[in-house]
Formats: sequence, structure tokens, C-alpha cells
Amino acid sequence: MKQRSSRRVQGGLTLVEVLISMAILSLVVAAIYSSWTAILRASKVGLDAAAAAQRSRIALRALEDALASAQMFTINAPYYGFVAENGQDAALSFVARLAPSFPRSGRFGDLDVRRVTFALRPGGSGANELVLRQQPLVTEMDEDEREYPLVLAKDVKEFKTEFWDTQLNDWVDEWRATNQLPKLVKVTLRVEHSGARSARAVEEVARIVALPAAGVPAAFHVPMLPGGPGAGGPTVRPPPGAPVVPQP
Repeated sequence: MKQRSSRRVQGGLTLVEVLISMAILSLVVAAIYSSWTAILRASKVGLDAAAAAQRSRIALRALEDALASAQMFTINAPYYGFVAENGQDAALSFVARLAPSFPRSGRFGDLDVRRVTFALRPGGSGANELVLRQQPLVTEMDEDEREYPLVLAKDVKEFKTEFWDTQLNDWVDEWRATNQLPKLVKVTLRVEHSGARSARAVEEVARIVALPAAGVPAAFHVPMLPGGPGAGGPTVRPPPGAPVVPQP
């Protein structure tokens, strides 16, 4: 009898099956890539929003520290003027005795009494920026400080200051008494969080600052004259035109 040799039939993938497998693999890789890019975009938007919120809070902290250190000497009001303006060109400018930890204090050394100016200016992206400029008292602002101020916040939609009117018992958005310090100042900063073009959120942060200082009257600018009444010596009269200082 003849014995038939049995041959093992080895199966394999056809060309169609290979193409289908490659298509499925491509879809899986594309899904993973799209999910990963979506995670990265969401992370970037979140980080940008957190950074913008942090910058706005740092800006308001700088405003609070400066307002809490404000000074005013009425006899030299042109140097100590408290100037505020709202609107498109909003600005707040006054003189303060600043701590060494205040931003950019290292540039001015021991000159801690400086005029600080918080103002809006157009930024590089077209949106407004809140910037800080400083100059020592009775000196001109240098070119670097004028041209390259410290940027406190970007994409600012509004920078507004309001002042408590003790006669009206209400907030007013205009301060006309430039030779006086207000009792209370409310600062509002509205910043737009950029990142996701389809959803641009605007955050509004406000602070109310009580100014502990008041304008020093002109009578206290003249030192006490020695030898006054009751001092056991002759009375020394102040020069003509000088304010009269009461003696103890």
C-alpha cells in the first residue's frame, strides 16, 4: 500500500488582513496622540490662568504695601501730591517711604522715600499692562525706569481706584484734593486670562486699603525754637513769615 505523506498546512495573514491591522493601529496611535495633546493644552491653559491670577495678586500686594507707606507734607505739596486718574489712561501716583523688600528697591539704595506711579500702558500683544515706575523724591526719573518699568500684570482690562468721601459717606472715583491723603482707597484690577481662545475668562480682584498716615501740617515742619517761654532763657522769635509753633 502506498502511504500518503501528510503535509502540515501552515496558515498566514493575507494582505487585506495586514492592511486592516495597520489601519487599526494607526487609529489607536492617533487617539493616544490627540488625548495627550489635549492634556498638554489643558495643562498650559491652567498654568497660564494660575500665573495670571498670581500676577494680579502680586500687583495688588505691591499697591497695598505702597499705599500703607504713603506720606504727605503739606508745606511741600508739589512734591508730595497724591494724583489719581481713571479710564483708559488710568494711573495712581504718590510718595511713600518704602521697605527694602518693595520691588526694585535695590536700584535706589538708601533712598527709601520715593514717588511710585502705577499706570496702564499698551502691551506688546495689544492689551494693556499695569506697570510700576519709581523715582526718588525731588529727582528726575531715569531713562531706564521710564522706558523699562516693572510690569506687574498683563492683559489688564481695567485698573480703577476709588476713594472714600467722608462727607458723602460713599465711594467716589475722583480725588481732587491732591494735597491730602484719602482715608480709604479701593483698588480694582480686572485681568483677562489668555490661553484658550474659545473661553477667555476675566478675573476681577479688589482690595480696600486704609492709609494709616495723614498729611503733616505745615506748623510741624518748623523745629521747636530753643529758649522759648518757660525754658529759662530769652525768647527767640521765629523769622518773619514762619508759622507760629506753640511752645510747651
